[in-house]
Amino acid sequence: MDSVSQLALGAAVGVAAMGRRVGVGRAALAGAVFGTLPDLDVLIDYGDPVSNMTEHRGDSHSLVYLSLLAPLCGWLLGRLPGQREHGRSWALALWLVLATHALLDTMTVYGTQLLRPFTDYPFGVGSIFIIDPLYTLPLLLGLAVALARRGTAGLGANRLGLWLSSLYLGWSLVAQWQVGLKVDRALAARGVEVERRLVTPTAFNTLLWRALVITPDGYLEGFYSLLDGKAEPEFTAYERGQALYPALAQNPHVARIAWFSKGFFRLSERDGRVVITDLRMGQEPRYSFNFVVAVPGEEGALARPEQFSDRLDLSLALGWLWRRALGEPLPPPGQWAG
Repeated sequence: MDSVSQLALGAAVGVAAMGRRVGVGRAALAGAVFGTLPDLDVLIDYGDPVSNMTEHRGDSHSLVYLSLLAPLCGWLLGRLPGQREHGRSWALALWLVLATHALLDTMTVYGTQLLRPFTDYPFGVGSIFIIDPLYTLPLLLGLAVALARRGTAGLGANRLGLWLSSLYLGWSLVAQWQVGLKVDRALAARGVEVERRLVTPTAFNTLLWRALVITPDGYLEGFYSLLDGKAEPEFTAYERGQALYPALAQNPHVARIAWFSKGFFRLSERDGRVVITDLRMGQEPRYSFNFVVAVPGEEGALARPEQFSDRLDLSLALGWLWRRALGEPLPPPGQWAG
């Protein structure tokens, strides 16, 4: 999730766990700091853009390593003036802060390597977008009341914010499941041969969902809003660049993105160079993670891949998003002129 959401979650968990013992202000500050800590791995340069992308949410988000880190951090906080009697409580509270950070990130589609060093599998439920105000606002409001009123009423408001945000995550799972059933029925009715499919929410909401379907011939993209009623999802077919893959299968950057994206990737040629795109994050025709990885006809990979983002115009994208989410039968954003 985004930094504001993680900061708010960390602070709210800190207040819930330690607010009565050390005061709401101290608990919120510690929770916010340690709730942000795992994402500082973005400051590490792993040598190239592909590695930087695929190592993010790696060791820093492992429940194993975080469980080892929490007692040390709790001991350090317990050394502060007036905190010696709370060392063990701080250790448990910080474990909750760090663990909920990693688990929340797992709810997005990106990929969180929760179980390193035992496996580097990038877990990603994909039921919530990386930024969703309906998740974050209850946390911020609960925290604001807790900081303003203190006492039992403030702690109760903070707990309510945690409950509401957690219920929203549960809602996202139910909505994803329901849309998945709708998508599967539509694909079966069309006789589509599905190699893998993914259903994720579009930006900032859980009303409008994007379906990404890998087929033997390429991939399909479709959208379905919970306000579409009885309408069936419509899909648009795209080329996936399969002809480029055999010559590049051993390219380490291609192999890395193929693994990290769980097969939801595309190869294409642009300006005489081969580009690999993670199809999970973005929508046609624009995506957040594109990497130039090779030059056709030359052996070997580029020593350092080049990354670029290729996003839709924000005003056009938001205009399409909200109208489509409300059930208006618009064509895909790449075909919509606004």
